[in-house]
Amino acid sequence: MPEVNDLVLIKVKKILPYGAFCTMDEYAGREAFLHISEVAPRWIKNIHEFLNEGQRLVCKVHRIDVEKDQVDISLKRVTETEKKRKVNDARQQRRSAKLFEVALKQAKSTTVEAQDAKRELEAHFGDLTGAFEALGEEGAEALEEVKIEKGLAKALIEIAKKSIKTPTATLREILQLASYSPQGVDVVKDVLASLKSPEGCRMDVHYLGAPRYQITITAKEYKQVQKAFDRLHKAVEQRAKKDPLLVEWVAQES
Repeated sequence: MPEVNDLVLIKVKKILPYGAFCTMDEYAGREAFLHISEVAPRWIKNIHEFLNEGQRLVCKVHRIDVEKDQVDISLKRVTETEKKRKVNDARQQRRSAKLFEVALKQAKSTTVEAQDAKRELEAHFGDLTGAFEALGEEGAEALEEVKIEKGLAKALIEIAKKSIKTPTATLREILQLASYSPQGVDVVKDVLASLKSPEGCRMDVHYLGAPRYQITITAKEYKQVQKAFDRLHKAVEQRAKKDPLLVEWVAQES
């Protein structure tokens, strides 16, 4: 059973004048109901203008009646960003399931070993996608506390290393830096030399032609990159207080 506000992948099963009965792919085909008032943000005269039987959609759970075993879902409450994220997550889960099957064949695992491994991985990492991401990044260390048959563990690690790329976030900004002191060139060089790569990030500095320098910071998460640039801004501003520096940051597309 999903929870309220969960995003679910559904298939329209039967359309009625007042709504549609749907099945939830991720919950063994459990039925959910999409009322006509939850299909679109405006009044609907004909529900068939928006829904077709067999159609697959991303919906949001907005009410659950445990006593009646009823799940009510909404289409209009799903934002475009949420839809894209859910579709991408589903695609990743399907890919992870296929990689898991490849590992099972490679290790010649039994049905019992496969079931035990899947249960262990999901309990420890949340889902197979999380498991493969951890294996791709940490290797055998990720399985230290996970009980999996050795042959299968080896196969999972090998496949993860080959197939999983660690997600990264990158931001670029142009730093315009100029000094009006007699030793201006040396001051600018000293400031640039003092820029250190933030912990957990990779920083690259490219000369674009005085007084412009492109700063690129890459990390695992977008928040890390933002914090790194915030610290970099403060460091340069503090240095600018000691020397007559002209400092200007120009954000670029990530």
